[in-house]
Amino acid sequence: MCSALLLVLVALRWHPLTALDAAVARTTHRWAVGDQGLTHLCRVLTDWVWDPLTMRLLCAVSAVLLVWRRAAWWTALWLVTSCALGTLLQQGLKAAVGRPRPVWPDPVDSAQYAAFPSGHAMTATVVCGLLLRLLHQCGAGRGPRRTVLVVAGISVTGAGLTRVWLGVHWPSDVLGGWLLGAAVVAVASALPNGWPPRAR
Repeated sequence: MCSALLLVLVALRWHPLTALDAAVARTTHRWAVGDQGLTHLCRVLTDWVWDPLTMRLLCAVSAVLLVWRRAAWWTALWLVTSCALGTLLQQGLKAAVGRPRPVWPDPVDSAQYAAFPSGHAMTATVVCGLLLRLLHQCGAGRGPRRTVLVVAGISVTGAGLTRVWLGVHWPSDVLGGWLLGAAVVAVASALPNGWPPRAR
């Protein structure tokens, strides 16, 4: 519901939202220009660690391990299909909404495609959410679950915040990515995923 409401407000260019986006973006861009060290770190993180391609590769590796170690073919298919459908939804919304990205006279980074929703934020949310779901189902201990939960939380949060810091997304793009990603995870989690796998 929240993701749908935000989508409508963004599509309608609701002035209070766009004004807040612009105010936050101007402030963070000024900070990014003034702190080149932190900006460089954000670029490394967003280009290599939290890049959507990196997240999708993590999903693919996890699917291969599910098949190799557990013969969990259906679970692996559920994981890959859910991730792929999230990507299709993301790209479809970008094309449908067509929201321009921020434009700066002194940019610190650049990006392609439309702005809403943030692909980095949405992909990180989908992949981390799905993997957390599987980790919970497989009965991992409390310690490993907490560790993975902290890493996932940092990744999802960082994937979004670095995009705003680098001036390539409005804050509501990132919020939309998080909310839509969570919606994809919720729908996927409500479907059977074949876990536990059948014995060989």
